Amino acid sequence: MAVLEQTPPAVVQPSPTRPKKGLRKYWHLYAAISPFYLIFLGFGLFPVGFSLYLSFHRWDGLGSMEWAGLSQYQYLLSDSDFWNSIGNTIIIWALATLPMIFLAMVTAVMLNSAVRFKGLYRVAYFLPNVTSVVAIAIVFGSIFSTNSGVVNAVLHSVGIDQVAWLNTPWGIKVTIAALMTWQWTGYNAIIFLAGLQTVPGELYEAARMDGAGPIQTFFRITLPLLRPTLLFVLVVSTVTGLQSFSEPQVLLQTSSNDSTFAGGPGHSGQTMVLYFFQQTFDNNDFGYGAAVAWGIFLVVVLFSIINWRLVQRRGD
Repeated sequence: MAVLEQTPPAVVQPSPTRPKKGLRKYWHLYAAISPFYLIFLGFGLFPVGFSLYLSFHRWDGLGSMEWAGLSQYQYLLSDSDFWNSIGNTIIIWALATLPMIFLAMVTAVMLNSAVRFKGLYRVAYFLPNVTSVVAIAIVFGSIFSTNSGVVNAVLHSVGIDQVAWLNTPWGIKVTIAALMTWQWTGYNAIIFLAGLQTVPGELYEAARMDGAGPIQTFFRITLPLLRPTLLFVLVVSTVTGLQSFSEPQVLLQTSSNDSTFAGGPGHSGQTMVLYFFQQTFDNNDFGYGAAVAWGIFLVVVLFSIINWRLVQRRGD
């Protein structure tokens, strides 16, 4: 009698669970970094978008908004006061940036040499950048004072007539530029110093063996290799210099009926940001102030691109 073979029952394999993907798998990581994005959305991205929306309206900050279309920007293009503020800002930026970059690079080269107390010098040069701008402006206002300033005292001692630094157009610009140069030279010197420390020492040894002097070594080795650092310093100096506000505002504040954002006599020190504050908070014209802000943004972007292209072309 044949024995019937019984086939074992089929084992049901459990269906594999789908791996969690994206947000479901890493939700705890996204939750950990979400505060930054929420803060950026509320205090960064939303105000930028709202300012663009506001620039197409007329609004005094309290009443209802009135649609203005492109009329705010059309008036901006023909606003002589706005163009005057652009000219003031560019002149002050040029007077401050060119000497500042030169002094910062010279300081960095000196700090990079083998000297004692190198760390102490680095801290000392960086201190002006972390000092209150208001305090610096008050001190510079005293130094460049017409009657009792140190600068005029030095000029008088060598037989040169006193200069009304804070009452003449070019005197105002030179004073603001001197303040900005003193404030940012040490900071940029530290940046240049970091770039210098990345240059291989073998290149300098080879240059000395070939008979190259210090000037040839600087222009043929140091400066070309510092091009990325120079580009960074120039772009950052452009962005910060074209948005100067506290320096002229504190230096040229007045107790007369003029606005504290007027920029001194004849609006000679009124920068673009000062003009923005005057239109927005003195005239309560928030719509036109938003248009001015976007105009400032375009000017800063344009000059940053120009500086970028100039440095890149010289390095090619």
